[in-house]
Amino acid sequence: MEKMARVTTALGGNTLSGRTMFCHLDAPANAISVCRDAAQVVVAGRNIFKIYSIEEEQFVEKLNLRVGRKPSLNFSCADVVWHQMDENLLATAATNGVVVTWNLGKPSRNKQDQLFTEHKRTVNKVCFHPTEVYMLLSGSQDGYMKCFDLRKKDSVSTFSGQSESVRDVQFSIRDYFTFAATFENGNVQLWDIRRPDRYERMFTAHNGPVFCCDWHLEDRGWLATGGRDKMVKVWDMNTTRAKEIYCVQTIASVARVKWRPECKHHIATCSMMVDHNIYVWDVRRPFIPSAMFEEHKDVTTGIVWRHLHDPYFLLSGSKDSTLYQHIFKDASQPIDRANPEGLCYSLYGDLAFAAKESLISSDSNRKPYIGDRRHPIFFKRKLDPTEQFEYISSSSALSVFETDVESGSMDWFVHTAKQYALAGRPLAELCDHNAKVAKGLDRNQVAQTWTMLRIIYSSLGNVSSANLNHSMGKGSAALPLMNSFNLKDIPSGLGSESRLDRSKGESRTENILMDSSSTLINNEDNEETEGSDVPADYLLGDVEADEDDLYMMDHENPHAEEQEYSLPQEAFPLRHEIVDNPSALDHLQDKADSPHVSGNEAETVSLTPVESFSLISISHSLYENRLPSDFFSPIVRDTLLFYAEQGDVQTAVSVLIVLGERIRKEIDEQTQEHWYTSYIDLLQRFQLWNISNEVIKLSTCRAINCLNQASTTLHVNCSNCKRPMSNRGWICDRCRQCASMCAVCHHVVKGLFVWCQGCSHGGHLQHIMKWLETSSHCPAGCGHLCEYT
Repeated sequence: MEKMARVTTALGGNTLSGRTMFCHLDAPANAISVCRDAAQVVVAGRNIFKIYSIEEEQFVEKLNLRVGRKPSLNFSCADVVWHQMDENLLATAATNGVVVTWNLGKPSRNKQDQLFTEHKRTVNKVCFHPTEVYMLLSGSQDGYMKCFDLRKKDSVSTFSGQSESVRDVQFSIRDYFTFAATFENGNVQLWDIRRPDRYERMFTAHNGPVFCCDWHLEDRGWLATGGRDKMVKVWDMNTTRAKEIYCVQTIASVARVKWRPECKHHIATCSMMVDHNIYVWDVRRPFIPSAMFEEHKDVTTGIVWRHLHDPYFLLSGSKDSTLYQHIFKDASQPIDRANPEGLCYSLYGDLAFAAKESLISSDSNRKPYIGDRRHPIFFKRKLDPTEQFEYISSSSALSVFETDVESGSMDWFVHTAKQYALAGRPLAELCDHNAKVAKGLDRNQVAQTWTMLRIIYSSLGNVSSANLNHSMGKGSAALPLMNSFNLKDIPSGLGSESRLDRSKGESRTENILMDSSSTLINNEDNEETEGSDVPADYLLGDVEADEDDLYMMDHENPHAEEQEYSLPQEAFPLRHEIVDNPSALDHLQDKADSPHVSGNEAETVSLTPVESFSLISISHSLYENRLPSDFFSPIVRDTLLFYAEQGDVQTAVSVLIVLGERIRKEIDEQTQEHWYTSYIDLLQRFQLWNISNEVIKLSTCRAINCLNQASTTLHVNCSNCKRPMSNRGWICDRCRQCASMCAVCHHVVKGLFVWCQGCSHGGHLQHIMKWLETSSHCPAGCGHLCEYT
């Protein structure tokens, strides 16, 4: 501590001097407050209530206000405040609901002055009026705020927020009659002390409890709030509606906020849990603190600037039972450790690159952008000569590299997301539909992927026989390309001696598997089919050509063809009777049963000029009953990984949803969650909210399924008095009327409620639908012609 710097500040006729120092307390502190001349500080907690004098080198204990043999709960303080007009007047908020005032000018040891016991639960905050000596305001866990005149025994006004507990109350520094109150449900209310019946203004400031607020010392309309959502927000209250002008994202719940004197955009914060540090932020630079104090070892519970016009001394109390005085020259500056380089892509492919200005200041090609962008192409922070810190070391210049409009277009992503079908149909239909969508956007590789997935995972047995190509007529439908081939693709070396030899044993996987259900397509005419390359020669006896690349052998009995040969009774094989569209089974069975054909010849199908053909169509999917769909799962997994690595997370997620359990077990949960979050983020960037919600609902990851269940709040107002409803029931607390009455049955709607946006009347969905079948007028009798979508 001896190495710490010493600071001296002149404030009018007074001089503040000191260094970073601390003292150990007897117990954890809950709150601290400083007197008007910045010479003393009061520390209050559950088991401590002391006043310390702030000397140049140390804190010196001046007074212990916990007196008596058996201290009561009145000494157990949740908050403490020192009056800025009267240096002898203090007020505390007790955990038992009592508001206590203390008069330091009393000659007795017990300085307790008045007790106000009107609150029913813990008092969270007390606040003196900045200019009115006898006015005290309190906010309690019971949801009420009370204004006390210290010259009277009871409160003079009670303000009901019609909400949950009050967490903070603060009088406006500039407006005499105005005070702000923050609530557990995320609302902030502005009140006029002359009108205790209702608030002047209310708005939702945070998603969750608002723990603290503070009026700006210079700008009368600025109100800072901090909440459990880890955000500090600055609101401009000069407009008709509260307008958020700044937002700072912290790393933990915000417990206290205090504007820094003499620095318009600086605000100090501390956290309620997890984070023990105190931060000073420049709200114009919300992503990194301007200064940070790291002395405390436990949660900081109270912060206060030592003097109203001094920006260099900050006092803090903590649960680690220490009281600190911080000076800014000893604060760490996170900006010194920040990386001034950054890189980011926009939605439309533009690239933004930030780098140290010293590195690229010599680039003569840098020139301002003349386009119609909202911001200039280069950014440089202007230094304020009154700033305590200089940002020269972290000064960056931003360059934007634009992509070509055509090449950088992301229309395909939006169109694909809108047109893809992910559920509600059979797998084959989903794959066909998505393949058609991809094909229409010239994404041929993705279209082919969907087609392959349909072939692998959907059984052709579900396809109607009308789609099978049993005829060569012009009106016949063709099977997919994978299930058919042309004879003209057969090597020419086979020539006219080609034949189809069916093996009895297991075939090699690289050969084409044809079972007994294979269909030979005959031409209706007794001529060679037009376009066929097969010569019109007779096919005789055995074949001398190499057939290994086309035909299958009997691997279990490789010497089957070397068996004893029996002389056929006829020199030429008998030709079967020509019929229209013969069945392959009957065709082969007739030849096998013929008494004039030998056994080996019964297994040979000979092609005559009359029977020549140009297309073989297989009525069953390839590899059926031999290679199950699980055989292809590793290949499909690698395909999805490929698309994800290429940046096409849309295809990866869409396939993942369509295939569901068929492929889910092949990809680890963490990878799936990463894909889902990336795709959902992209959809939300393009404002495709409905599609994003559909993806969340169809997700197979538990962490993703709950995304649309969190951070969703529906605020309901009473239909009679238009006031916000509480969460306690269906009856409005103010007008005592049921809020959501069905216009047809006149009962409370506790489920799905449908209403007309023209007249605001509605009710149960089924009742309204039945009513509109017979009448188009509103069932409430207002005469409006209701329309429902």
